[in-house]
Amino acid sequence: MLHPPYRPCVGIMLINQAGLVFIGRRKDKHLGEHVDAGHEWQMPQGGIDEGESPLAACMRELREETGVERASVLAEATDWYAYDLPEDVSEKAWSGRYRGQRQKWFALRFLGRDSEIDIDAPHGHKPEFDAWRWERMERLPDLIIPFKRQVYENVVRDFARFAAP
Repeated sequence: MLHPPYRPCVGIMLINQAGLVFIGRRKDKHLGEHVDAGHEWQMPQGGIDEGESPLAACMRELREETGVERASVLAEATDWYAYDLPEDVSEKAWSGRYRGQRQKWFALRFLGRDSEIDIDAPHGHKPEFDAWRWERMERLPDLIIPFKRQVYENVVRDFARFAAP
């Protein structure tokens, strides 16, 4: 039996001047592809639109999920990282069209003020998060839903050099 393809996606590690990373708590806690008890926090991520470059998708998703406009690119992960959804979740998520996500990750330096972050109505888009905070990079793999943990471990390894203020 053929498996469905991976959904092309970007992930964003937004790092402040103190070397801490933006994480948001998922608003839609009933969506099993993103959340289980105790693992509601994640970095911004989202799909790449048809004909859109990964970098363009990164900047669009950053605006749509956080309202952040002022950020500079520090690095792009060399590799694409993929994760499979658990079987019980994959049947419900994205109407079964995808088996998981294949993500290109970017590290960005946040150049604005915390007051500029808007998760309630970011540029008129539906909110993805109901809370946010800055977190130490090394803690991120423990906060994410377990089936995404390896991706987060890879991203933390790739971008660890940006954790220092």
